[in-house]
Amino acid sequence: MQINQTIVKEFTLIGFSLYPDAQILLFVVFFCLYLLTLMGNLTIMSLTWVDRALHTPMYIFLSALSFSETCYTLSIIPKMLADLLAKNRNISVIGCGLQMYFFLGLGGTNCIILTVMGYDRFLAICNPLRYPLLMTHILCGELVASAWAGGFFVSLIETALIFRDFFCSPNLVKHFFCHMRAVVRLSCLDSNLTEFVVTLISVLGLLGTFLFITLTYVFILSTVLRIPSAEGKQKAFSTCVSHLTVVIIHFGFASIVYLKPEGSWGDDTLIAVPYTVITPFLGPLIFSLRNKDMKNAFRKVVGKIVRLKY
Repeated sequence: MQINQTIVKEFTLIGFSLYPDAQILLFVVFFCLYLLTLMGNLTIMSLTWVDRALHTPMYIFLSALSFSETCYTLSIIPKMLADLLAKNRNISVIGCGLQMYFFLGLGGTNCIILTVMGYDRFLAICNPLRYPLLMTHILCGELVASAWAGGFFVSLIETALIFRDFFCSPNLVKHFFCHMRAVVRLSCLDSNLTEFVVTLISVLGLLGTFLFITLTYVFILSTVLRIPSAEGKQKAFSTCVSHLTVVIIHFGFASIVYLKPEGSWGDDTLIAVPYTVITPFLGPLIFSLRNKDMKNAFRKVVGKIVRLKY
């Protein structure tokens, strides 16, 4: 009992140590996915910056999402990659709190930016004549700033609730990063209420943003169906396909992580991989491959580079 009540100053991330034979393979796979994710997001941000044709609200929000996703992966994946090769997987309590704060804050920011992107498509399709007046560059900046403020405000509440008390040994976090459920169970006090509250906040945030996006697409679909020509319908909805695909992937994987009943199927470490590694990788891939403007901007930049060389 005396050992169990020892107050800890650092945690040990168990992570993928349960799969010792696969750690080198996991490192190679995750490292390659991480590099591709960074390259994809940096490409989107760079093209949006240099090509004036992309200085529109849709691409401003896409660039903001790419920046947020880049920071999101930076808060987790480098530490995870280092732990796959290291024997010492310790992280200080303060370091754990900071990682959790940025992970939750950036995750919340991503959800809100995806919601804002849905609202932007709603205005563009349902109010095309008033769209340039409604969605100005100033409003775009305010919406992006609000997304960051909202995401980190909720994160501050959740992190403060979890780290308001001391943590007792054993100091083993059954995850590859400081996931809130895995950390809160190490609290010296009864953690059931705290775990319920922070999980409820996350679930409400996910459901709230997802329902708002769903509502915008109900209005978008009703407007598209009223367009008389098939070509007009296809053109209108084609601007939404990439966003809708990313929304389904993002909220689908997130719901598995946060809505999964306690003690049900699956290892939490493996279940979190799609949400933390695969989703950030697929986002820039989907937005780039299915976007003619982005591909045209890439061709123009490559063409300029080739002309400069020759």
